[in-house]
Amino acid sequence: MVSSRRAAGTPPPVTMCRVSIVKINAITVPRERFDDFAHRFATRAGRVSSAEGFEAFQLLRPNDDREVCLVVTQWRSEEAFQAWMQSADFSAGHAQHRTSGPVGTGSELWSFDVLETEAPAGS
Repeated sequence: MVSSRRAAGTPPPVTMCRVSIVKINAITVPRERFDDFAHRFATRAGRVSSAEGFEAFQLLRPNDDREVCLVVTQWRSEEAFQAWMQSADFSAGHAQHRTSGPVGTGSELWSFDVLETEAPAGS
């Protein structure tokens, strides 16, 4: 007979589950262009939220002396993110970049797997 009890101090068994991915576009933006940067995102707001596999979005501006703004999106899978990148909504959302030039002076795309998420107790 196999016991279902764990010895004291033994961690619970790991349950494998679906892993979301996070894509972070780290964009260098001169401090004097921060408002322009935020405005561009405000005018294209909502385009990503209807994409298949989209889970979350955050636009982060530094509150210290850095000049790197972060565009953080969370996706169900790499395939969902790639489909968004190839979509008409993605192209439309980035049209200002093509017509008015970039606000940022450089960018990097970072990619992460979500290993753990925690919300406030009772939420």
